[in-house]
Amino acid sequence: MKKFLTLFAFLHLFSVSIAAKTISKNIVYQEGETTLEGYIAYPELGSKKTAPAVLVVHDWLGLGENSKMRADKLAELGYVAFAADIYGKGVRPKGMEEASKLAGQFKQDRKLMRARITAALETLKAQPEVDAQNIAAIGYCFGGTVALELARSGAPIKGTVSFHGGLQTPNIEDAKNITGKVLALHGADDPFVKKEEVEVFQDEMRKAGVDWQFISYGGAVHSFTIKDAGNDNSKGAAYNAKADRRSWIELLSFFKEIFPKPKV
Repeated sequence: MKKFLTLFAFLHLFSVSIAAKTISKNIVYQEGETTLEGYIAYPELGSKKTAPAVLVVHDWLGLGENSKMRADKLAELGYVAFAADIYGKGVRPKGMEEASKLAGQFKQDRKLMRARITAALETLKAQPEVDAQNIAAIGYCFGGTVALELARSGAPIKGTVSFHGGLQTPNIEDAKNITGKVLALHGADDPFVKKEEVEVFQDEMRKAGVDWQFISYGGAVHSFTIKDAGNDNSKGAAYNAKADRRSWIELLSFFKEIFPKPKV
């Protein structure tokens, strides 16, 4: 038992030691006449070094602590992570009703949605720490929809990951423009992304010849990675610790497949 505890302590110290020292800050940028404010986190890379980068897209409540936390975790692993702002600087819904209305505006206007996420992508690519040839996009709930729409636009990204995101698009034929791999992580009991929507998405990917994966988590509903969603599945959106942990492992495995190993 003593040997086991000693080994555990060593492994814990080792896991902490390999986490990269990181830098984080807000970045103000533009899309047309709209001012946006994102959050970037990246490891200390030293002079003239770059790293693979990840665009992180927020849920319908706007850029907040969940997206920043994910960006920080990715930076500790050696990636440059930019949490995008789709709504605009200071525009943060105060409740679910306001969030639904604001997110709905972008779902109805996919041209604007693509413009906002493309502006974030260009901002990320312009950062000196970024290996512009190795970028992926990930998104949560509403952000999953946005990330997939970026892929459908033909953006030169290596991969796209949707966490419990909406899968529908009015631009199904645009799947042929996808240049990278796609991973969709889904709550098997999600009442907001129904079986029919899943089937249409899978058929869309299949017909376009996309390299795609779709993983469902039993017992998980919408928002399964977001702790603030509570734990009542009957509400349709709830946190699920197992699905959160398993989906994060899938994300990191996906990154190992599409990216060179981060140098930290």
